[in-house]
Amino acid sequence: MPPSTKTPLSDALKRLVGRSVREIDTPALVADLDAMQRNPGRMAEFARKHDIRWRPHAKMHKSSAIARLQLQAGAVGVCVQKTSEAEAMVAGGVHDVYISNEVVAPAKLARVADLAHTVAAENGQLAIAVDSVEGVRRLADAMNERRRRGTAAVIDVFVEIDVGGGRCGVTPGRAAVDLAHEIRRHPALRFAGLQAYNGKAQHLRTAQERRDAIGIVVQDVLFTRKLIEAEGVPVNLVTGAGTGSMVCEAASGVFGELQSGSFLFMDADYAANERDPAQPQFEHALFVKSQVMSSGVRHAVCDAGHKSHAIDTGLPKVLDLQPTGELEFFNGGDEHGILRPAAGNQRVPALDEIVWLIPGHCDPTVNLHNFIIAVSGGLERGKVEKIIRVDARGALT
Repeated sequence: MPPSTKTPLSDALKRLVGRSVREIDTPALVADLDAMQRNPGRMAEFARKHDIRWRPHAKMHKSSAIARLQLQAGAVGVCVQKTSEAEAMVAGGVHDVYISNEVVAPAKLARVADLAHTVAAENGQLAIAVDSVEGVRRLADAMNERRRRGTAAVIDVFVEIDVGGGRCGVTPGRAAVDLAHEIRRHPALRFAGLQAYNGKAQHLRTAQERRDAIGIVVQDVLFTRKLIEAEGVPVNLVTGAGTGSMVCEAASGVFGELQSGSFLFMDADYAANERDPAQPQFEHALFVKSQVMSSGVRHAVCDAGHKSHAIDTGLPKVLDLQPTGELEFFNGGDEHGILRPAAGNQRVPALDEIVWLIPGHCDPTVNLHNFIIAVSGGLERGKVEKIIRVDARGALT
């Protein structure tokens, strides 16, 4: 099993704990711990109201410490996308993990089988998604090989159906029935239900667009579930949903589990969605602290470029804190960000001023950093509460 982040916690980072947020060097990934604790509380309340489980994606924060906080708040476990992410979570004490993705390489499946036995020994459970008969058979072979060397652990297996994402998953209908039967032929595998996640729907900007898209998802799930259950196979759980569409899946009466994860940090792209009135009011909780390194007449330059925040869903937004005034962020390359006054603001920030950036996409932004500096008491006058290790940084296999 791979180790946690290799970069050791430096003495400088250790000394930050208990000190003012002003002493954090830049650029740095910073979490507002107060907001980060309120967001899961709102999610837990939402889940209780709808009598639905929530299993947040840990691929977003890649931290076993944060995963444990979510479990304490009421999550039933976590999702990951990679075998190595699952290994990092288990190594950090998280023993209910769902790899909501296909794994077909024999070497990786051997690791999956080892992991299934590891969590079983801790009274935990490992689950995985499949979308091919060959994938099921390879998984069964790996589990059987591992069983010959130890206890008879069982892995939960979800059949993934393509409900509009256009990535993995079989076509809703008969193909899913055949996969459910194939899973049930193997004693080391347990058919757990259906994986139905439409990633594209998460970023449709209006609430009505998202409702319409998930309405199609629900019909695909109902059709597929009916076919499977008509052959005497119970579909005990349908899992899916993301932060953008979660209110639709929760209200459907079809989904039993939500996989929403980004709500914890609430990046700029999700915040650009029209909020559905039924969705909890999640707060921004993840920021890149940056400092102005050059200031001119019409623009300033800060020290946070592409290497400190991902830009796949757009450039970061600048948090509007006085006395800086509203600013817009422009692409300055790997090491620099260009800051210009927004409409109605004439002042260019001065040398050394601090700016707080809201990343466009939290997942790949976190993956650029070894640690998250968690502060309490606010970004202006708060203090450093803890240093959170990004255990699964670079966990790509």
